[in-house]
Amino acid sequence: MARQPTRPRSRSGRRGRIWPGGLRRRLVVAFVLVATVSAGALAVASYLLVRDARLDGSLAASAAEAREDLNLAATITYQAAGDFVRAYEQRGPHAVLIFPGGRKVASDAQVNPPIPAVLRGFVRQGQLGYQRMDVAGQPYLVMAGRVPGSNAQLYLFFSEQSIQRNLAQLRNTLAAAWLGVLLVAALVGRVLARRTLGPVARASEAARLIAGGRLDTRLPVGAADEFGAWAAAFNEMADALEAKIAALSAAQARELRFTANVAHELRTPLTALVAEASLLGSQVSHLPDPARRPVELMVADVRRLRTLVDELMEISRLDAGSEPVQRRRVDVRSVVAALISARGWQDQVAVNGGPLTLTTDPRRIERILANLVGNAVEHSGRDITVRTGTDGAHGCIDVADGGPGIPAEHLPHVFERFYKADSARAGAGSGLGLAIALENARLLGGNISVSSDVAAGSVFRLTLPLGPAADVSEP
Repeated sequence: MARQPTRPRSRSGRRGRIWPGGLRRRLVVAFVLVATVSAGALAVASYLLVRDARLDGSLAASAAEAREDLNLAATITYQAAGDFVRAYEQRGPHAVLIFPGGRKVASDAQVNPPIPAVLRGFVRQGQLGYQRMDVAGQPYLVMAGRVPGSNAQLYLFFSEQSIQRNLAQLRNTLAAAWLGVLLVAALVGRVLARRTLGPVARASEAARLIAGGRLDTRLPVGAADEFGAWAAAFNEMADALEAKIAALSAAQARELRFTANVAHELRTPLTALVAEASLLGSQVSHLPDPARRPVELMVADVRRLRTLVDELMEISRLDAGSEPVQRRRVDVRSVVAALISARGWQDQVAVNGGPLTLTTDPRRIERILANLVGNAVEHSGRDITVRTGTDGAHGCIDVADGGPGIPAEHLPHVFERFYKADSARAGAGSGLGLAIALENARLLGGNISVSSDVAAGSVFRLTLPLGPAADVSEP
């Protein structure tokens, strides 16, 4: 039966949900900016073109009318000027007729706008001039010229209020349309960004699931485009990764089984060999001198071999997860004191610090400390101190020595299995002691760290959870 690929789920647990990210926001913002800037530029250009066209049309029509009115005013005398300009007021534009000597006749005496000096100068030169100005808060186009055959001046005020009102309506309409484009661009940009970056989000979620151990996660292969090819390549990579990890897991399992089987098979003949070596060691003094030294070396090698086999079996049980943890209240200082007394390290190891009580497995605490203190005794032999205390949330046990420190390049590897530093730190051990200590610490929920100085010695720190109702004290 063909395996159905596991489709990635979002953190909320709903299938297909894509959470927004920084790239999606940037795409939406870029799309909105392009759309709104383009729409704004088009709206401004349209408004300017319409405004110029309307104002130019108003100017052309007013200029044509002004020329006709100047010809009509050529026969008007001062006495008849009042009726002449009032006729303009009835038609719409406000008219002002100025005769030589400053005599002014206006169509409406209550409306007496000032005449701009620049416009007066054009008229005196015999030119037809114009100027836009506000009169009583209303926009006007002022057309002015000299009456043919006389020195009289005619000023016509054409209202452009309707034009400005229409332009204001156009401006408001374009602004509303621009805001509409902004909203539509935001919605369209969000939809496009979601559709465009959806495969990216699904690929990211699938990568997180694979990193978390879901090796059967696959991407759905959609259309035959770049994203479809990407999904197919991702699935091929996931298949290859799953196969390699499965092969590595099988190889690791075989290695662990091999180590456990070898250690188990060696233990039975080794037990007899150790007994025989012990018996032979007890008779060393009765052997001839040439045979005494080889026998002593053989007995020591058999003991080291037994230690190695015991450590191999212990680390095999730790790897298999078959080591039980039996927690109870433990007085750590008592465990340290008993360990030092049992190993005969009273003259080499000092204990200080405050009392420390943990809820943990005392047998494993003793195993960890035996490895750490034994390592210090083997490689230093002097100025060894075991300090107990807490750092707030954890109980701390420091094993410090004053011997030659560990070079910096070896520190990251001291807890690796079968790893030995340079000759200054390497002894007759198997290279498994610190690895076993670290595995036991992790089994208890703690950790072991190391700091070292080649001139001041090394400090191994064991940290363990205090546990419920722990007795804490500062170191």
